[in-house]
Amino acid sequence: MALENQDTITGDNLRKKTRTIQKKKMRKNKVYLSFMTIVLLLCVIQITYSAILNTSKIVFYRGKIIKARELKEAALQKNKRLKNELDNFNSTNRVESIARNNLKMAGENEVLVIINTPNEEEKPKTKKEQFIDFFEKNIVNKVIHPDSENNPDFVLP
Repeated sequence: MALENQDTITGDNLRKKTRTIQKKKMRKNKVYLSFMTIVLLLCVIQITYSAILNTSKIVFYRGKIIKARELKEAALQKNKRLKNELDNFNSTNRVESIARNNLKMAGENEVLVIINTPNEEEKPKTKKEQFIDFFEKNIVNKVIHPDSENNPDFVLP
């Protein structure tokens, strides 16, 4: 009987030892899997951040490309217009028209007639402006210069 008890005792110890070894392996496996899960989550976060950042850069640079194309088209149109003006300016008719209109020159056997027209049309005065004019003409001038402009009796400070 002593031998049977000895086997069961060693068998129980063997079972405990195998359980503790299995528990240690399970703990190591759980720690490893937890670590790998955290690493994978960090990778997914980094990939998502990069994708969002790259998408926003793509949208921004496409906008810049569109704006640059519009500026290029505008510059090409302006360049064409300026070339046409240069061609027109170099022609004798254009030089003659500039000389006649801007420089007031006349050709051979021509008489230059200049008609002066006022540049500014007189605008109707507002009531405030009319009152100020009336006040200046009738009251201020009489008080400052009652008889003559050279010898005032009373001058406002």
